Amino acid sequence: MEVQASTHFCHFSSFRKSSNPSSSTGPTSACLQRSPFWGRTTHLSKLPGPHIHFQEGTRSLKVQCAISRSKKEETVENVKQQLENCYLVAGIRYKGFTVKQFQDLRRSLPESSKLVVAKNNLVGKAIEGTQWEALKPCMKGMNAWLFVHSEEIPTALKPYRTFQKQQKLEENDFTGAVFEGKFYAPEEFKALETMPTRAEIYAKLLGSLQSPAISLVTTLQAPARDLVLTLKAYVQKLEEEAGSATTS
Repeated sequence: MEVQASTHFCHFSSFRKSSNPSSSTGPTSACLQRSPFWGRTTHLSKLPGPHIHFQEGTRSLKVQCAISRSKKEETVENVKQQLENCYLVAGIRYKGFTVKQFQDLRRSLPESSKLVVAKNNLVGKAIEGTQWEALKPCMKGMNAWLFVHSEEIPTALKPYRTFQKQQKLEENDFTGAVFEGKFYAPEEFKALETMPTRAEIYAKLLGSLQSPAISLVTTLQAPARDLVLTLKAYVQKLEEEAGSATTS
């Protein structure tokens, strides 16, 4: 049976490679130095020397590939989990960040926000077929991804702006974001950062509901007040007339 193998992952049991190419440690070495197949992929039957034994290199490479593939799948799954119940996803250019800076930034975020470092292509796989596909324009360079699981968007974005200013990281800006299915470019972030909070929205809504109610009460109360004044005047007139009749 013919077997094919790469000489990069095999060695000869009876051969010790000399540091001096001109030296020879035996007939096997001489054959190997003259062999046109050294460093190539060839059939074992055509290789000089006695026996070939495979090193652990091939197996190790396969294991590393399997681990790498497993980690990629784990990253994609992690991103998908972060997208659940998510209100906003933003990319941050983090090239040049130190480990300490990254740790400080994570600690400054509210509990409802998560910062994840993942390659653009893996995030791209996670967002396929979802509203988050709008993120694709910002998938360039090195991104850290901010997942906001709260309706308080300005509150979630403010920590990074503060961090960016303190660390003088003007070039490490937001690369883009998606909110309610719409993509926001870096120059459009002001609209996100100045959005009213939920408390402010409720206050405005309550105020708008109270105003018509107050106007209605005023409108309803006005005739009643006039009626009371009219009744008082009528009663007073009756009393005066009754007094006049008694005198006469």
